[in-house]
Amino acid sequence: MEGSLLDKSLNPNKLLKEQFVSNLTGSSLSEIAALSTIVPALVVLRKWSSGDNTRRDAAKKNGDKVLPVRKDWMQYFSMLVVDYLTVVLPVLLVFTVLAEWAYTCAISLVIPIALYVMFKRSQSRLKAGLSQLPSLRADISSYRVSVVLVTCLCILAVDFKIFPRRYAKAETYGSGIMDLGVGSFVAANALVSRQARNITSMSFRAALSSISPLIFIGFARIIFTSGVDYQVHVGEYGVHWNFFFTLAAVSILTSIAKIHPKYCGLVGLLILAGYQIWLSSGLNDYLISDKRSADIISQNKEGVYSILGYWGMFLIGVSLGYYLLVDTGLKGKTRNVQVVKVWVLAASFWILAIILDNYVERVSRRMCNFAYVMLVFGQNLQVLSILTLAGFISYEKNLVLEDAFNQNMLGSFLLANILTGLVNLSVDTLSASSLTAFMILSVYTFTLCMVTGLAHFFGVRMKFW
Repeated sequence: MEGSLLDKSLNPNKLLKEQFVSNLTGSSLSEIAALSTIVPALVVLRKWSSGDNTRRDAAKKNGDKVLPVRKDWMQYFSMLVVDYLTVVLPVLLVFTVLAEWAYTCAISLVIPIALYVMFKRSQSRLKAGLSQLPSLRADISSYRVSVVLVTCLCILAVDFKIFPRRYAKAETYGSGIMDLGVGSFVAANALVSRQARNITSMSFRAALSSISPLIFIGFARIIFTSGVDYQVHVGEYGVHWNFFFTLAAVSILTSIAKIHPKYCGLVGLLILAGYQIWLSSGLNDYLISDKRSADIISQNKEGVYSILGYWGMFLIGVSLGYYLLVDTGLKGKTRNVQVVKVWVLAASFWILAIILDNYVERVSRRMCNFAYVMLVFGQNLQVLSILTLAGFISYEKNLVLEDAFNQNMLGSFLLANILTGLVNLSVDTLSASSLTAFMILSVYTFTLCMVTGLAHFFGVRMKFW
């Protein structure tokens, strides 16, 4: 009896918190495009403001690795704090108290970037020389960190009223900015995967070994959420399923079907087309229905069936990674060609997403349908395309903040989940005032950045997938 009472007391507002993130319809595609402009634009401006000497003073190169100068820890963490104040904190502001000014913020950031590129590009390139242009791989690394940072911020912010409901995950159709987080993880991993780099595929046994931590984390999450009676939105993946299982399933399918990266895009499109036909033939009604039978598949129907969509997404991402990075070692004009490819692809995927959303089936993260996959790539390539602008003026690889998160991407995401759970179990997020919520989110994001920076500073790395 005492144990039962203790469990209930850990999360007394579970039902209210679940209702708070349920039955939402998402945002408009134009607002998603605006928000997707703000984050990379802040990174670009921070890189330009850091100057050419920042990275040389802060770090030393060891092959492709960038290692912090440990005896200059004060300088390292001071730069990390500046990165936080100029990138993370403004993003937090835009996603909360300045949410109604998203379009204005996006335009106010785009204008100076455009003007700076136009007036400074020729002068900077004449001074620095074409040989110093960074590769597209550095931009992709920066983009992957942006995905993780926004995801980590949103998973806690969504539990507070200061976070607009339209930014949260949509119940069935439609898309909030949070809907793109799970797809972005798949797309970001696909772009730099072993398959995209055309590295010899792992054996099935090796693949199982590599995904075992994901499966372990997935089951650990189930045990934790049930053990403390933590809120779980069943309509997201199902009763027991979570995104770690989806990542593991995609990895297994990819290791079984050994496809050359040249053909991954075509196979991915065929899978998505077949899956979309199935959805339009009645599967979508089954997936959005609240009815569930006792079998394990029906209990987790959203997570199980959406694997097809995420696998198709991963294969397309592999093809894009191979297509964009095959010439990554070349400089000069080839870099410009790669950048043009990214911009054209971003526009193409956005157009496809709008067409599919209007004429085939509305975007749905819950089903991971064709329109959703196209939107994920359109939004992700938009972020990457804006980040490529940094290379026209600044010739440094990454910010200290980016290096830290890039070294421990999954580790930082796990830490964010742990901190989010602790906050939810210790604070009544639904009744928190705007000021209290913003202060909590500021401390949370600052702690996350500092701990991740500390791990990077001492060379601690956690990598599973």
